[in-house]
Amino acid sequence: MTKIKTFIKNEIVLIISFILALASAFIVKPNAEYIEYIDFRTLALLFCLMAVMAGFNKLGIFRMLASKLLSFASDSRSLCLILSLLCFFSSMVITNDVALITFVPFSIIILTLSEKTKLLIPVITLETVAANLGSMLTPIGNPQNLYLFSSFGIKTSDFFRVLMPYAVLSLGITVIASFLIKKEKLEINSDSQNEKTSSLLCIIYSALFVISLLTVFRVIPFEITLAVSVISILVFDRRTLVKVDYSLLLTFTFLFIFIGNLKNIAPVSDFLHSIVNGNEVIVGIASSQIFSNVPAAILLSGFTDNITDLLIGVNLGGLGTLIASMASLISFKYVAKEKVPSGKYMLTFTAVNAVYLALNLALWAVIK
Repeated sequence: MTKIKTFIKNEIVLIISFILALASAFIVKPNAEYIEYIDFRTLALLFCLMAVMAGFNKLGIFRMLASKLLSFASDSRSLCLILSLLCFFSSMVITNDVALITFVPFSIIILTLSEKTKLLIPVITLETVAANLGSMLTPIGNPQNLYLFSSFGIKTSDFFRVLMPYAVLSLGITVIASFLIKKEKLEINSDSQNEKTSSLLCIIYSALFVISLLTVFRVIPFEITLAVSVISILVFDRRTLVKVDYSLLLTFTFLFIFIGNLKNIAPVSDFLHSIVNGNEVIVGIASSQIFSNVPAAILLSGFTDNITDLLIGVNLGGLGTLIASMASLISFKYVAKEKVPSGKYMLTFTAVNAVYLALNLALWAVIK
């Protein structure tokens, strides 16, 4: 029973997406069109990128990099700044989920060893927001970007043009917020403990990452990338395949089925079209607060042609409630394991997110 409760708690979005797909199947009976609902290209790319990042993480590459950078931190303020910027910039390449999985536990260790546990709440809050906002600047930074960029043929120039202002503003806010941390001297043992990594595996995962990146930009067919990735990892590092987030792949699949069925229910489809069209940013932000920005992106994309505005909405929609971005739950899980008041963290997290969201919305109001 405990295992079931834990599964439900950890995979609530997966469960909801399954229930929605199942319920819609009673209205639109399963048929050959179901296969056409599923975007196999997006699923393949997600799998390949998650496998590559799991491999890099397993090798300790990101932690070693962080350890080296922390040699520049002489006080609590610079420590907070470096950790936040690590999440902001690394999330553009390794995704917001992987950035938080890597650097939040690392930050907890550093702050504990330096006897600065009072900074856990502000530092982890800033890291989480930084990862969610830094990741929006690249097509591979988060799942919703990968899906929208891959499925709707957004031009690379349009992608960066649309999201760059919000990323720059968010970077500025993060730097300013870091300087609000009280400056106190600290000593950090940033020794990487001489972690050994396999040169062969580093080369293999680097090559697979480049191939995946070329596939995102439609240089290499996704079928080839998927085959090469699976075969390479099976031969050289098969245990990494266990680290892939298969629940995310299943969530995408169920949502594809649900949305495909909704399009075939005329009254529902017409209603969603009327709500979403012309209100992509606001609806994207609002819906993300309820069921997270990845499902919001998949759902709303079926009812608008203005994908660039939706891109803004679901990326800014990662700000706000704890569930607005599923990556935020990763940080919360780590915080919950520490002797940190969960209520205080939630209050701080929500307040900081509200400030970021308000300032980004103000920028959008000026730009639009």
